[in-house]
Amino acid sequence: MLIIITGILLSCNKKTEEPAAVPSGKVIFSIQHMVNGTPLHENDLSYTNEAGNQYLISDVKYFISDITFYKHDGSTTLIHQWKDIFYIEEDIPATKTIQFFDPLPAGAYDSINFIFGISESKNKSFMFVNPPEVNMAWPEVLGGGYHYMMIDGKWKDTAGITQPFNFHLGIGQLYHGNTSNTDSIYAFVQNYFTLSLPASAFTIQDGETKTFNLQMNIESWFKTPHIFDFNHWGGAIMQNQNAMQMVKENGWDVFSISGKKHCRLVKVINDSKREVLSRQ
Repeated sequence: MLIIITGILLSCNKKTEEPAAVPSGKVIFSIQHMVNGTPLHENDLSYTNEAGNQYLISDVKYFISDITFYKHDGSTTLIHQWKDIFYIEEDIPATKTIQFFDPLPAGAYDSINFIFGISESKNKSFMFVNPPEVNMAWPEVLGGGYHYMMIDGKWKDTAGITQPFNFHLGIGQLYHGNTSNTDSIYAFVQNYFTLSLPASAFTIQDGETKTFNLQMNIESWFKTPHIFDFNHWGGAIMQNQNAMQMVKENGWDVFSISGKKHCRLVKVINDSKREVLSRQ
């Protein structure tokens, strides 16, 4: 009888044993929007881009997603257990601090990648039902899903008149002929892209919380590698794939960590048609 009881107790002990915890830490992104090395001041008509356009910024809103940490041994950790799409808005301070609840295995990491925008497989209409994310909806007739980015503001045109602009990035369209009539759309273009942050190698210890100061350098959207001229492209680009392609390619160095610029564009998704981007 004693042998049987002992066996049962041993069996119970085995079942209640928990696996040893994997050494891990936590990561936080603290996000700041900059222009020419200083924090953004909204509604201040004091900025000038590379094309000579005097401009102001009134809104900055965008998504980043599929944040991936590349470990020194070649393994990767994708942030996705609790949340994989992150909304950021200048006027909502809470969105500019991203605390990842996924544990990050301890060790040495070579780089951090993320998608600017939302991938085609995840960018589904009506998946957000509450503001502010729901306000980022991209028109169904133009491809559906959500804006990757909305930067709104104003610029002074060649006549000195202040004009509004909507610098928006999302799914592009290809049209038959020289029209932008939605009835002539024959294909859609996915304009999201993946960035590898420079100088993002780091080591994290067990139990450590590491904060990265992530900056969006807004002026870079207008200058590298293409000079974006509002007087040429106008104030709305949602139905102009040539303009959105330029914006997409200019995104390569928009983000930096602690002021170190020049992100590396490592992957452009579904870029099936490249058209002439230079000003005419």
